[in-house]
Amino acid sequence: MTLTLSNMLPLGISAPAFSLPGTDGDRWSLQSFANCKLLLVMFICNHCPFVKHVRQELVKLAQDFQPQGVAVVAINSNDIVAYPADNMDCMRLEVASAGYPFPYLLDESQQVAKAYDAACTPDFFLFDGARKLIYRGQLDASRPNNGIAVTGADLRSALQAALADRPQVAQQTPSVGCNIKWKAGNGPT
Repeated sequence: MTLTLSNMLPLGISAPAFSLPGTDGDRWSLQSFANCKLLLVMFICNHCPFVKHVRQELVKLAQDFQPQGVAVVAINSNDIVAYPADNMDCMRLEVASAGYPFPYLLDESQQVAKAYDAACTPDFFLFDGARKLIYRGQLDASRPNNGIAVTGADLRSALQAALADRPQVAQQTPSVGCNIKWKAGNGPT
């Protein structure tokens, strides 16, 4: 397991477009969420211990904020040949097991992860109504085996500030997790 930090893209950039298949059999795009106040894009996967550690908080977070107009979408960009536990069939099992109340999409080409400069699982990107990046960073300070409870504090604070039209905190802490499992020759330079 290689620990990786999120790349911390510049705030204010536009959300890159995507069109990806979901575990529900539908195809989802950036436009699918056009009528939502905020858009939270999460890069996750099935097998990562960091994602497993926070998956119930991801469910709670979505349940708390989706009714307030926040669209939540998860994207798996791992190489499914080298990591078959992350393939679409296993993603469907993960949705059922975890109870994910948000679309879970497969980025088999890894082009969406590259467009978002996603680096790790989990990696979080929060966009405002104009789809400009307002938060990128960690869910909270909890990590597997560090003894800190999973609360979603950092991301929840960002969501609450955005919904209340308050500015985001200036210091945003990178997310930490497993690196995205890139196909040979496909990873970032």
